[in-house]
Order: sequence, then C-alpha cells, then structure tokens
Amino acid sequence: MKGIILAAGKGTRLYPITHSVCKPLLPVYDKPMIYYPLSLLLEMGITEILIIVPPDDEQAQFEHLLGNGESFGAKISYIKQFERRGIADAFILGADFIGSERVCLALGDNIFFGSNLNEKLLTAKNSKFGATVFGCYMEDPSPFGVVEFDKCGKVISIEEKPTNPKSNYIIPGLYFYDNRVIDIAKTVEPSARGELEITSVNNAYLEMDDLHVVTLDKEVTWFDTGNSSSLLDAACAIRDYRNETGLQIGCLEEVAYKNGLIDREKLLSVAEKIKMSDYGKYLMDFAESSTKK
Repeated sequence: MKGIILAAGKGTRLYPITHSVCKPLLPVYDKPMIYYPLSLLLEMGITEILIIVPPDDEQAQFEHLLGNGESFGAKISYIKQFERRGIADAFILGADFIGSERVCLALGDNIFFGSNLNEKLLTAKNSKFGATVFGCYMEDPSPFGVVEFDKCGKVISIEEKPTNPKSNYIIPGLYFYDNRVIDIAKTVEPSARGELEITSVNNAYLEMDDLHVVTLDKEVTWFDTGNSSSLLDAACAIRDYRNETGLQIGCLEEVAYKNGLIDREKLLSVAEKIKMSDYGKYLMDFAESSTKK
C-alpha cells in the first residue's frame, strides 16, 4: 500500500500565523503538525509516501524538515498542487505514484491518537477491496462529511457539510482505497464550491456497496486543526498525554525503530543531533531503554 499526505492547504482560517508558514508545518505542542499523519503511515508499515505540497516555495521547507525520509526508514517524494481542487484531486495528482497499488490518504492537518487506534488502522489497511473510512462521533457534525446509518448499522448515505445532519458521525481525514480510486476521482464533478469532494469518492464506493466504515470509540482522540482553538486543544491534549504517560505521540524515529524500519545506530544518530531538545532527550532515553530489554 502506498501513502499520500495532502499538505497543500494554506490555512487561511489560521491567518496571520499561516501567512508565511504552511499549515502542516505549524508546531502542535513539540513537533510539526505533519509528523502526526506521517507517524500513522509508518505505524502501519507504509513507507512509500507522497506529500502533496503548496505551489509556492514551501516544498523546500518540507524537504528541509523531512528530506527523503531516510532518517525514519521511509521513501518520501513530493508534488505540488498548483490549484486548490479539493481532497479527491490527490488521487489524480498521485496517479503515477500509486501505480497499480492500494492507497491510504491522510490529511496533513488531522491528528489521531488512542490506545486501540493501531488495531483499527491495521483493520483498515488489511481490507483488500473497496474503500475503508472511519466514523467519528461529533457533537456538531455539520462542518464535515456526515454518515447516515440504517437500523442495522449499515451506511446508507454520506452528505457533505449538511444543514440538517442525519447522524452525529463524520468521516475524518484518513482514507483507505483500492486502486479503482484513481479512475473514480477522475470522474468526480466539482462541487458548488469548485472542489473535487472526497465525499463524492466515498459515495461512489457506497453505490458499489464497497464502502466500509470503522467507527472510532472514545479511546481514540481526533483533531482537525483547522482553526486556532482546535490547534490549541490538540497541543494541550498531546502535552497532557505526554505528561500522564511519559510517551510521545507522533515520534517518527520511535515508530520507525519499533517497526523495524531503522536500526538502533540510526536512532542514536538522529537523537545525538538534537539531544539538547526534549524530543532528542526522549529519543536518547528510548534508545537506552530499548537496549536493556
């Protein structure tokens, strides 16, 4: 399975803090926002990753931060989205990258964490056919794509940003598709706001009876960091989790080492370069504790 991170958003709702910095590069507590979706892909063993970036000079900033992914066992490439054409455009831009494989698309401003998240991620990844998305409970689902279920819990509709939502379950920014998604995305008509909506892709799979929705329970936390309040809430939640458990969320090198993508020498090499930071100290401590086990 290939991985794509859509990180081309300018973050206009976050101005002025995104006036000179691309939204997925903003800090969320102690690391850049893009670390969080990237770590999810690595956790699933997805190492061939395409990052879709804005059309300006930001690509150099992403490359300076992440390079080609070698330091955490990945192979990263980049492509620019020159027009804001919506989420589904990721599959058109990434068609050559995807090739004949399945693909997981992660939005660069969505953050997930939780005790049983990995199990749900692997369930979605291991689904060989069709589309698998998540269902997340929201008090106010209207700004999102909302899922409607029948009495037996089967999905019967998905509506984008409805005025009168038919449920409290929305589809957050992590999607798994078989290879048909490329051709489906190419047939999507722009919405009233001129974008190729991911809901249209999901509805195409629903019409073929090939859409699977995995609901997330209260053990999983999700943030869409599209505004300043949610950005702060995410940072505070990650800080609190770190203080309560002593564990990191979104630590690329730790995830890579645990999944056999890098060896201890590489882990220590990265940690040594940034050992004056809390992140670097955490990696040094993790490397030491791993040796003792």
